[in-house]
Amino acid sequence: MKLITLALAISVFTFSGGSHAQKKKINYEYKKFEKFDFDEIGVAGEAGSPGDISVSPRLRNEFKNKLPERQNFNKEMKKAIEGIR
Repeated sequence: MKLITLALAISVFTFSGGSHAQKKKINYEYKKFEKFDFDEIGVAGEAGSPGDISVSPRLRNEFKNKLPERQNFNKEMKKAIEGIR
């Protein structure tokens, strides 16, 4: 059993080390400048803008605030200051 485990370990190290040594460093070279001639590119169709763009009005709802409005927060501010001390 030890012999099989040893042989397996040696084969794994041999194959993993061999593939690692064969990797090449790849350098990418990008174009410095590329020119587009838009006059040669023809697009069929009208170049005008639409005459009337309209948006239909929608119903605007005004909602009541369901939370009561507080006049002051003195109690909460005092609690916060006491928590700092």
